[in-house]
Amino acid sequence: MTLVSFDIDGTLEIGDPPGIITLAAVRAAQQRGYLVGTCSDRPLAHQRRLWAQCELIPAFTVLKHRLAELKASFWATAYYHIGDTDVDAHFAGLAGFRFLRADAASYRAWGPELFGTAPGAETDQEGHNR
Repeated sequence: MTLVSFDIDGTLEIGDPPGIITLAAVRAAQQRGYLVGTCSDRPLAHQRRLWAQCELIPAFTVLKHRLAELKASFWATAYYHIGDTDVDAHFAGLAGFRFLRADAASYRAWGPELFGTAPGAETDQEGHNR
């Protein structure tokens, strides 16, 4: 089992500012059977509203500084936190998550392995290559 937590702002395309991680990539992760959710500075109610607006059901919504509690709540063989800031990297490291930076160069290195798509490949709404 793989657990993937996403920061929102600067990471997900629905963030403010928008990030490089598309909702199609999030759906692809869910289709691979990953436990997927958000760990953000945004209030939990706001995180849940964002998921509902995107018609996605997260496995979790957590405040970023509580990544360690998240890890204690879910057993997985791999824990990833994807974010765009040094704060994301800091809390991921403290909690024992592998931090993946949400920028184009970094994504080319880890995106295909995690999401199963080639970098820059066009995908449909379900995250499949076109």
